[in-house]
Amino acid sequence: MIKIKRFNSTDADFNSNIEKLLAFESAQDDAVDATVAKILADIKIRKNIALIEYTNQFDRLSATSGQELELTQDHLQQSLTSLPAIQRNALEQAAERVRSYHEKQQLHSWQYTDSDGTLLGQKITPLDRVGLYVPGGKASYPSSVLMNAIPAKVAGVQELIMVVPTPDGERNDMVLAAAAISKVDRVFTIGGAQAIGALAYGTETIPQVDKIVGPGNAYVAAAKRRVFGIVGIDMVAGPSEILVICDGKTDPDWIAMDLFSQAEHDELAQAILLSPDANFLDQVAHSINRLLSDMPRKAVIQASLEHRGALIQVQNLDEACTLANKIAPEHLELSVDQPDILANKIRHAGAIFLGRNACEALGDYCAGPNHVLPTSRTARFSSPLGVYDFQKRSSLIQVSQQGAAKLGAIASVLAHGEGLQAHALSAEYRFKNK
Repeated sequence: MIKIKRFNSTDADFNSNIEKLLAFESAQDDAVDATVAKILADIKIRKNIALIEYTNQFDRLSATSGQELELTQDHLQQSLTSLPAIQRNALEQAAERVRSYHEKQQLHSWQYTDSDGTLLGQKITPLDRVGLYVPGGKASYPSSVLMNAIPAKVAGVQELIMVVPTPDGERNDMVLAAAAISKVDRVFTIGGAQAIGALAYGTETIPQVDKIVGPGNAYVAAAKRRVFGIVGIDMVAGPSEILVICDGKTDPDWIAMDLFSQAEHDELAQAILLSPDANFLDQVAHSINRLLSDMPRKAVIQASLEHRGALIQVQNLDEACTLANKIAPEHLELSVDQPDILANKIRHAGAIFLGRNACEALGDYCAGPNHVLPTSRTARFSSPLGVYDFQKRSSLIQVSQQGAAKLGAIASVLAHGEGLQAHALSAEYRFKNK
């Protein structure tokens, strides 16, 4: 029987219990960091030679050149055509929904002219080259390919380079098919910290990228942290999270399975249910214990729910929204009659699922919005991955003669006030010598 925590918001120690429940330190293993630092330094200096050595060592391959580690477009197309029709159709339909959603995120350049003739504006340009890390081998995350690659392509990224490890030469056709559907430009069969290093520094075979996105293990996360600043990164993601607010009218089996859907990711994943109905919380607890035995990943689910999960009774749905904003979850389900009313009260969440039919799993695969979301309460200041993460904004400033006099006088005063005489003179030259 699962021993999932039960709290009541009226308990005297409720706030301290919530703080303990939410506490999560993504403690960086010193041994992992030291290993990653060594690998990155080696890749930076020895480039392809080091990359091949690490790839052969960790993935048990026997490559002798960088070219052997690249898959051609023909390889990707072969993976696509070899898929069973039901899998190919599902991938293509999901890709189309993801593409359609992200096309609506396009940023646009704009400009205007002041009364003094000064032109001001903003120019939007895509990144030149992006690296996409995808877990490989027995793991199969084609949805991660779609969610990372499609917005990059919609943004206009000129070259998208995917890296995916193939331990023992094992390639996942769904992952490669997703790369074909997403129009990934180049694919290399490398992984781990060495792949991040190759993308960040460049080698004789792999060009340096401007930004690295995509999920990975502890070594990949540590490597992304270390190369940030040399290249951009999407985020350093924590364990997956789901918070469900329910009025007690949804089938308790549905809610139990929604909690399972995140708990099965990782023992550190977090699944929390808020409801004003104590009897409903009892029903969900019963469903959890009844349904768990049929879950292939039941050990992971049980560990997750017992260590970081909770069933919480709140006084009303307004209080549930207040608590949700404090938790700032990655995924928030509003399983109530009028979810739009509650949604207006939510300020912090990665993705908000409205109504009883909008289960989080649909967002993971095919609804359309991105499934790369802020975790560990970072939804307070972060957003889902999107087209805007693959574009940059440049300011435009064109100054007329009249504007140079007007703005120069202002700049001169401020520059002198800061003790920066060259700044002041630079502005003054434009109008004092006229």
